Amino acid sequence: MGEVKAFVEDLKVWLSGAMTYEDTCLDGFENTTGEAGEKMKQFLKSSQQLTSNGLAMVTELSKTLGDLQLPTLGRRLMGEDGISEWVSDTNRRLLQAGPPAVKPNVVVAQDGSGKYKTINEALAEIPKKSNVTFVIHVKAGIYEEHVVITKAMTHVTMYGDGPTKTVVTGSLNYVDGIQTFKTASFAAIGANFFARDMGFENSAGPTKHQAVALRVQSDRSIFYNCRMDGYQDTLYTQTHRQFYRDCVITGTIDFVFGNAAAVFQNCQLVVRKPMDNQQCIVTAQGRLEEREPTALVFQSCHFTSDPAYYPHRAVNKAYLGRPWKAYSRTIIMQSKIDDLIQPEGWLPWMGTFGLDTLFYVEFQNTGPGADKSKRVEWAGIKEITPQQILAFTPKPFIDGDAWIKDKGIPYSSNMMLERSRTPVQ
Repeated sequence: MGEVKAFVEDLKVWLSGAMTYEDTCLDGFENTTGEAGEKMKQFLKSSQQLTSNGLAMVTELSKTLGDLQLPTLGRRLMGEDGISEWVSDTNRRLLQAGPPAVKPNVVVAQDGSGKYKTINEALAEIPKKSNVTFVIHVKAGIYEEHVVITKAMTHVTMYGDGPTKTVVTGSLNYVDGIQTFKTASFAAIGANFFARDMGFENSAGPTKHQAVALRVQSDRSIFYNCRMDGYQDTLYTQTHRQFYRDCVITGTIDFVFGNAAAVFQNCQLVVRKPMDNQQCIVTAQGRLEEREPTALVFQSCHFTSDPAYYPHRAVNKAYLGRPWKAYSRTIIMQSKIDDLIQPEGWLPWMGTFGLDTLFYVEFQNTGPGADKSKRVEWAGIKEITPQQILAFTPKPFIDGDAWIKDKGIPYSSNMMLERSRTPVQ
């Protein structure tokens, strides 16, 4: 029965992902006219309703199983080396060694010292739908290419020589006629993707509006010691379970957005200088309905200013987030918030949209921007207890112990004792 309960929790995540994909398609038809466009919109709405019904049934089943107090598969048997017994011998060696000591399957190097000079060439060697980790080392360099880790490319580990040394960059953008989700310089879709010591950039600039550096759909994906640089819509946490540790994300408007169940630990959120007429918003979470197990969770993070933005913070005002979709959910806990954030804290999307149904929490934060005495007083702004906040820590929220602990990176299952960032290089 424990296996059934774990599978039901997976189903909730996958159905939420399906709803998000359907909503993304609907957004693409927003400005279309004609009979064909209307028929497609009606089809997508019907499909989304069916998916929503499925999520409702699975959620009720999950509650029933919860009432039975069955054990889950979150606690794995551990070997003498501290790694789960279910991990294969090949993957065990990878985890024990850590990427810098691992012999990669493929090396990419612009100077010709690897097998390939581009990342896309190396992707052709990845076995399809494999359960064995495939390791790619991308040596230092600026890689001007659009990379997609497809759905069939599972269990891929990619590591660079440092997040400012190995950088994937592109400049696709909305102003030039590209749909937002297609502007990503790098997209991770295949499950169990793991990136470390890499940079992802969209260099289109603030005048080009939506321009994604990194888009992530990969379930159980991990980004460690990485950097994501852009302006509007830098990091698209589109769907499924994601974990970010010791990363730097920079941008101006909605620069962390999407509808994943995403946890950020010890990350820096850096606000950059926007165009003269723009405000800055860090997050725009896109939960579509209350049953979805999704949220943006920032734990022991640092919300701060780029030096070029800091003198302009009173004019180009900055906010923690706004509700992209009606049930937007964002939790900021145990983090440091500098004096760039306005006293109101949060910004509406449009009028009163989502203000009663969103779920925003600030818990045990520090810094001059963490003062909640003048925060907006929407129905969706919540005060929760120390016991309730535990539900948003990695172990219960994304079943993190089952797939993060074994990766050999810093990781806290529950509440963190202190903030201790390791600078990226």
